[in-house]
Amino acid sequence: MTNSAAPASQGAPQEQSLGRWLLETAALVSIAFVLAFGIRTFIVEPFVVPTGSMIPTIQINDRVLAEKITYRFVRPPHYGDIVVFPDPKGEHPHLIKRVIATGGQTVDLRNGKVYVDGKELVEPYTHGQPSMPLTPEFRFPYKVPAGSIWVMGDNRTNSGDSRVFGPVAVSTVQGHAIWTYWPLSAFGRLQ
Repeated sequence: MTNSAAPASQGAPQEQSLGRWLLETAALVSIAFVLAFGIRTFIVEPFVVPTGSMIPTIQINDRVLAEKITYRFVRPPHYGDIVVFPDPKGEHPHLIKRVIATGGQTVDLRNGKVYVDGKELVEPYTHGQPSMPLTPEFRFPYKVPAGSIWVMGDNRTNSGDSRVFGPVAVSTVQGHAIWTYWPLSAFGRLQ
């Protein structure tokens, strides 16, 4: 009589050793960490809005996503872009403001209105709030230096912006804020 039963080592799935499982798990966690770090560093990063300077466009503590590809590979910041950059005064980790003018352009504040290169800006996002000088340090008209941007908050009567700390170097811009993802009631593209 022949034994038709195959030895236990043939055809049965081999049990995975604990050491191999730990190694595979560590490798997967490492890959996930590197991908997350790479995405946050080079593609898109979440930010929490620290101040009310962009109200009503963005509220305090809203969470926004800032993409990083455009300013690295496509173009520099343009008028109307909402940008994230380190707080020049060091009061917050970062600030979020709107680009009003770029290097070489001249900003002027007259009768509560903003003029760039002699043309009055149409700014529906300020909801009619006046744009007044905030410190004597910056006299208007003011020519924005090359490689810099002039930024202002949409909440013009309550915004510490370039009128206080001056132009922002383009090289310090951390991203282009494009989307509010929290709270869900504000979910959507920034404009």
